[in-house]
Amino acid sequence: AGIPGLESTRSLSRNGFSQITAVFSEKTDIYFARQLVNERLMELKSALPPGADPRMGPVSTGLGEIYMWTVSYNDAATKDDHAFVTPDGHRLISEIERGGYLRTIQDWVIRPQLKGVPGVAGVDSIGGYVKQYQVQPDPARLIGLKLTFADVVKAIEANNVSRGARYIERNGEGIVVRSGGRIETIGDLGAIVVSTRGGIPVRVADIATVSIGGETRTGSASEGGREVVVGTALMLVGANSRTVASAVDARLKQVAKTLPPGIVLKPVLNRTQLVDATIGTVSRNLAEGALLVIAVLFLLLGNLRAALITALVIPLAMLLTAIGMWQGRISANLMSLGALDFGLIVDGAVIIAENSLRRLGQEQHKVGRALTLPERLETVRLAADEMIKPSVYGQAIILIVYVPLLTFSGVEGKMFEPMAITVMLALICAFILSLTFVPALIAIAMTRLVQERENATIGRLKSAYRPLLRYSIAAPVPVIAAACLLFAFAVLGFNRLGQEFIPSLDEKNIAMHALRIPSTSLSQSQQMQLAVEKTISRFPEVAFVFSKTGTAEVASDPMPPNASDTFIILKPAGEWPDATLSKSALLTRLEAEVGKLPGNAYEFTQPIQMRFNELLAGVRGDIAVKVFGDEFGPMLQVADRIADILRRVPGATDVKVEQAGGLPMLDIKVRKSEIARLGINTVTVQDVIGAAVGGQEAGVVYEGDRHFEIVVRLAESARGDLEALQNLPVALPADSGATLQTVPLGRLAEFRFSEGPNQISREDGKRRVVVTANVRGRDIASVVDDAQRTIENTVRLPPGYWIGWGGQFENLISARQRLALVVPTCFAVILMLLYGALGSIRDAMLVFSAVPLALTGGVFALWLRAMPFSVSAAVGFIALSGVAVLNGLVMLSHIKSLGGREEAIEEGALARFRPVVMTALVASLGFVPMATATGTGAEVQRPLATVVIGGLISATLLTLVVLPALYVRFGGAMSNKD
Repeated sequence: AGIPGLESTRSLSRNGFSQITAVFSEKTDIYFARQLVNERLMELKSALPPGADPRMGPVSTGLGEIYMWTVSYNDAATKDDHAFVTPDGHRLISEIERGGYLRTIQDWVIRPQLKGVPGVAGVDSIGGYVKQYQVQPDPARLIGLKLTFADVVKAIEANNVSRGARYIERNGEGIVVRSGGRIETIGDLGAIVVSTRGGIPVRVADIATVSIGGETRTGSASEGGREVVVGTALMLVGANSRTVASAVDARLKQVAKTLPPGIVLKPVLNRTQLVDATIGTVSRNLAEGALLVIAVLFLLLGNLRAALITALVIPLAMLLTAIGMWQGRISANLMSLGALDFGLIVDGAVIIAENSLRRLGQEQHKVGRALTLPERLETVRLAADEMIKPSVYGQAIILIVYVPLLTFSGVEGKMFEPMAITVMLALICAFILSLTFVPALIAIAMTRLVQERENATIGRLKSAYRPLLRYSIAAPVPVIAAACLLFAFAVLGFNRLGQEFIPSLDEKNIAMHALRIPSTSLSQSQQMQLAVEKTISRFPEVAFVFSKTGTAEVASDPMPPNASDTFIILKPAGEWPDATLSKSALLTRLEAEVGKLPGNAYEFTQPIQMRFNELLAGVRGDIAVKVFGDEFGPMLQVADRIADILRRVPGATDVKVEQAGGLPMLDIKVRKSEIARLGINTVTVQDVIGAAVGGQEAGVVYEGDRHFEIVVRLAESARGDLEALQNLPVALPADSGATLQTVPLGRLAEFRFSEGPNQISREDGKRRVVVTANVRGRDIASVVDDAQRTIENTVRLPPGYWIGWGGQFENLISARQRLALVVPTCFAVILMLLYGALGSIRDAMLVFSAVPLALTGGVFALWLRAMPFSVSAAVGFIALSGVAVLNGLVMLSHIKSLGGREEAIEEGALARFRPVVMTALVASLGFVPMATATGTGAEVQRPLATVVIGGLISATLLTLVVLPALYVRFGGAMSNKD
């Protein structure tokens, strides 16, 4: 608390483990924040109990898991489940030895080679067994020889040292003196003398079983129904996931060639595949949009050279934009390129080109011949000058409407700022080209006679438009009333639209969280998970499935032993037996099939979406309802009541309450009166318990550059035997005068089983219990609204307790509040620019009327496609506003230049019909591929494109018909006065 830039903290505590997450503002340098946190940790260490070791995680984020792989035995090695021979001839018989060998390959062969890959912050491992040299004393022999665990540990430590004694000079040589005493083999470990009895040495092997074993695991991993080791590459904060994942993939292919025979290294999750698929969708949409825009330019301009010159703005603007993105360190991704529309980019060029052609045709008609280059230059200069004012103001307005996206903070800021900057860069580059490159090249290239008549397409459209225009001028009130009625319906429709932060990106894979009761052990949980994997693997649509159960080594994703993350990797949809089967239908089938397995509760999501939700609120669900208070009893009662309500809300699925209690515990309570009578310290008793059950490190054994711990602890069978634990010897003080040197632990402590807390969660220092839910089939805002209404009316909280809401809904509220503040300000600036362009507040208001008329079509388009309102749709409304105002400005400027009378209104509207239709058509057609795309990432672009297309259709129709009516009704007096 109190560190500069800190926004919030949350913590999670389980048996033997705690994780604290500190959330800093985006402006805070990550390395500066880590340094400040590290200073606090150094101050804190002295206040922590012995054995507590605070460590910071790698310089990565929750979305840093960019590449995963499994390490397993090949089919030939797994045919014999009881034996496997390593390259050095050692025979692996037990499951622990086989798992330990895989983990050793991961930790000492694969991990070191990947740590050097640029952009990799760390490598996480889970599964198998970390190899240990284990000494398992026999309690009966210890008692018989009056020895303790501490005696065994001291003996091993004293016989596992090497010493250097500097050097000696001999015959002119400097000879280094070294005394090697390190343990090198199991035989060396067993031969260590612990004590002597009657002059006979008592060796470690006499009182203990010495073997190669595995540490007490906190996590395991599996694939396709068998245990494996899973490795994860964690990306450095700020690195490019595509670049780093590709580098990791290339390095792993090299590493695979160096592995021992029988070992298989298999990539199972590669972020590059998703990124490439998403970029492929964006590139395809942009390319198809560009082709459509160019086709419309050729069709409507009616001049091949002019259309080609206008189309050249697209690649040149993109080249300049790419340079700007490179300099600004903005990567090309789904969000940064998601709002680019080549139709929008060429709008300014279309206006200039169309007016230049019109003026060139008029001048050629006057002189009766083709114009010379100086004449063409002058004519085009005048044409460009005529359009420069509406064009400059129109482009400035389009730029301004993107400003609200730059004001976002937090997650929404990181997502939408690159989009706004990229679009603004593209618009600025295109604007410069439209005022320089386009008129200059038109003047140079238009050497032939320019056809003054319009092409057939524009002619037919204009013929249909002329009677509508005349009716609008003759009867403006009904036209205006109809427009107002449409807008009112749109407002009503918008209020009925659902709301969500952003549409869920279809990652083409499924993440399933399997949860068991808190008392489930890791081994039992793993066995249940193997059954889940075998069930899922039988689906023909599934390529393979792998899982992580419990907590991995780095512990960036702390899970209890009773929980498993299941990653279901699907085949391409074209390889499914039923190609028409949707992913949601497959998910329903999966849910029904795994639901037949007893003892599991499931939660379905996607790999990145799951991590994204964890980043937002520290939970995996789309919605998080947080109950804050002091005591877990009342908090759990409230949480259970909220969960019941959520289960009855349509669209809320996978509802579950955080497992805060129910963990079985063996409480060993020291009898203080008894230890006081015998002169024993409490810590002496606790050291015996910790060493026997948990294990005590007694040094390391080096094998080349690898090293493995020596651990002294009870055998696995004895650790779960209550009688064996009660008979553990506890040493008496040497000066106690007792005839025996040890007493059994059962005499000094009371053993009893109880139920304790499974997990303690806090946020900003306050205890919390979280209810989570995912949303399927509905928008998130509607689900939350329904739930909030019911909870407020039915749930009663004790004094001092309160409820908070988190997850993606939190980001939606934040973005909505920011837009509600910034958009009105932005509209005010647009009105000021329109006033500057037209010189009249009334005319500015008339042009600004295009905004609500455009929004009307956008709302109806969302409603027709059953899409909820999202921040992506909001970006579409923003882009729409700019184009609508630009078209209105172009038309009204020309009407005013002709005098503003009714005849001038008709003449000006018909004269500007082609540029208005063209700008609207190219802008909307540029978004058609986005609106109809089905590839990876299309979900995010689809609402944006839908809004723009629907809005431009309504804006164009209403601008062409309603704006003249508005000018007749409200602009005439001003025109006469002027």
